[in-house]
Amino acid sequence: MHYTIFHTPVVKTLLTWFSRVYLRVFGWKVEGALPGVRKFVMIAAPHTSNWDFPLTMFLSLAFGAKIYWMGKEGIFRKPFGPLMRWLGGVAVDRSRSNNVVAQMVEVYRGCDDFVVIIPPEGTRGRVNYWKTGFYHIAHGAGVPIVLGYVDYLRKAGGIGPVVWTTGDIEADMQVIRAFYDGVTGKYPEKHTSAGVDPTRSRKAA
Repeated sequence: MHYTIFHTPVVKTLLTWFSRVYLRVFGWKVEGALPGVRKFVMIAAPHTSNWDFPLTMFLSLAFGAKIYWMGKEGIFRKPFGPLMRWLGGVAVDRSRSNNVVAQMVEVYRGCDDFVVIIPPEGTRGRVNYWKTGFYHIAHGAGVPIVLGYVDYLRKAGGIGPVVWTTGDIEADMQVIRAFYDGVTGKYPEKHTSAGVDPTRSRKAA
């Protein structure tokens, strides 16, 4: 995997320190701990505001986590490509939507230490169902799903339970839903309860 901001010693140390100070000054509690596995998919929910991303980054840095995110191939072209990769971006070909999961599974299989963070709603607006790509990536790669969260009501964020997929997506999503139904986004009216679109639901292969 390419060299990122999280592998740059001095920068990482400064950002980790700044993130911890920032969260403390503004009254945010950091909860949980990194799991004892080197590869996992982290979902970040609920996603209802533009503030979710910077807060999630501050929390990740406070934990000392090395996280990656997925982006369209176009933003990785010159002149910004090297910067996007240094910031943790992983290019995926979204024109082949059915192949994004396969692309990420291959990335996981080729790395000894890898975490990608995915907002399952796919948008900060209200949707009827979560996108399930994160589930199929985790199941296909044989890695767990870690439940990351930002709870604006309690001003707390961090890392929740670790969920190993069984292949029964409906049953596994019930476990995930039970956790996030107790977490409040910045705009609760936009909250989408974890669920699977019954018209697209299928067992993970």
